[in-house]
Amino acid sequence: MHPYRVHVPQADLDDLADRLSRTRWPDELPGAGWDYGIPLARVRELAERWRTGYDWRAHEAALNAYPQFVTEIDGQRVHFLHVRSANPDALPLVLLHGWPGSVLEFLDMTEPLTGRFHLVIPSIPGFGFSGPTGERGWDLGRIAGAFAELMTRLGYPRFGAHGGDWGSGVARALGAVAPDRVVGVHVNYLPTPGPATGLSGPDRERVERMVAFAANRPGYQVLQATRPQTISYALTDSPVGQLAWIAEKFTEWVDPASAISDDVLLTDVSIYWFTRTAGSSARLAKEGGQGVRCPVPMGVAVLPHDIVLAVRPLAERGHDIRHWSELPRGGHFAALEVPADLAADVIAFFDSLAVAA
Repeated sequence: MHPYRVHVPQADLDDLADRLSRTRWPDELPGAGWDYGIPLARVRELAERWRTGYDWRAHEAALNAYPQFVTEIDGQRVHFLHVRSANPDALPLVLLHGWPGSVLEFLDMTEPLTGRFHLVIPSIPGFGFSGPTGERGWDLGRIAGAFAELMTRLGYPRFGAHGGDWGSGVARALGAVAPDRVVGVHVNYLPTPGPATGLSGPDRERVERMVAFAANRPGYQVLQATRPQTISYALTDSPVGQLAWIAEKFTEWVDPASAISDDVLLTDVSIYWFTRTAGSSARLAKEGGQGVRCPVPMGVAVLPHDIVLAVRPLAERGHDIRHWSELPRGGHFAALEVPADLAADVIAFFDSLAVAA
């Protein structure tokens, strides 16, 4: 286990600026708006900001304000932030990002959470500073096993987990692979497929929305789940391609009232770009799905503008639900959109377990 600091070589920054200056822009139909994908004007605006106004070094320094480490587990490099609480008896908590996210998502949650938890914030293998995976088989269970080993190496025999998007699947898999060690799992994304029979009107509407989403899978999801290598050439070679691929999701999946800044978006995109993990992160969609049953106590926060909304009666069929919140605002990137609200819900869930014990 070795200390780590993010440092992108200046040559890579120069290469990015050069590539951005030589972008071959596509055409666009008049008045197309979002009907065919992210609009040309929006991508041009972001690309120009990335090339001329965005300061990677400032955001790099912000990341480096947190203690970071790398280690090798199961033949794979694993990068993580380790932010200890001032309380030596605090509960360790793993915070797990998804796609197209990164450890960046949780920076605004560290302050409210460290009063209650020792935080371990890993980059999923294949994502960001953990770097590309080097072999097949890095599915949710294998990732969870690696993170359980990470917690062992850090001296944490028992711990909690929180996640959204893929992080939700990994958190639930942690509960499955180490049920004697994981005291509870909190998620802010939980697909709950199932029959609508007997459900209330609002829950039935949520199921219908999930069915419609599954029947019309977005193009990005189909490509990443079937041809991650093919799409990786474009995303790894073209910074504007990588930018558009991710920026679209930061618009479509968020609460319209959320204020995720362009610089935060560009920092997230930059992490994928500089680490060349577009292809390896996409492989997770092919390697392993979200269908993990979690045997440990679970808490769920539902964000009103998420891609799909969890249904409690269906969630209770496969999980031990102890805590359920319907947050008043926020979307898929909850840790970025409503960090204070999400942190409060995480604390409430784990405090309820302590009271119950």
